Order: sequence, then C-alpha cells, then structure tokens
Amino acid sequence: MKKTITQKNFKEEVLENMTLSLIQFKTEWKGTCQIVAMIYDDLAKSYKGMVNFYTVDFENEPALANEFGIMEAPTILFYKSGKLIDHTVGLIPKNVLISKIENALSN
Repeated sequence: MKKTITQKNFKEEVLENMTLSLIQFKTEWKGTCQIVAMIYDDLAKSYKGMVNFYTVDFENEPALANEFGIMEAPTILFYKSGKLIDHTVGLIPKNVLISKIENALSN
C-alpha cells in the first residue's frame, strides 16, 4: 500500500525508518507519471509488508522536491536505514524497478 508523504512527516516516515522506502515524486497531469504510477501501485501490492511506498505530488510539495534536487517527474528515491541508496528518473520498466528493489532488499 502506498501513502502520500509531505515535508512534515518525511523525516519520521523515511529518515527514521530502517525499512526500505520508495518515494515517488510525480504530478497528476504528466503522462509518464501516470504510466509509472500504475507500475508503482502494482509493486506496492507485491512488496506489501517488505517495502514502504510513498508518493509526493511534485506541485503540492515544491519545498520537499527542492530539498532533494528533484528536477523531473517521475523520480523515485530509494531510502534504507535513513540513507539514499538509489534513484530513478523518468519512464522506467517494471523489471528494472523490481531488480533495484530486490538488490536493495538483499543488501
């Protein structure tokens, strides 16, 4: 299951959490974001209980996007034990995301 995250709860939900967390920065109107969102939703169901999935609306949380240097949507950040360990930008195939998740879980 995915949750919306804001600048107010980012530290508590992601930085202070030891579990692998994916944060998708997106917009509602952009086509590539809509495509990645479908893949992201599917992965959130597949990895339920193992990985935390969050979304950030790029336009509603510009300060959070700026804080992490997010210039393009969709961008997905991978955090584990409070540290940024990987990221993706743009349209990315589902199998590549699965590979990145599996790699992060095994390390």
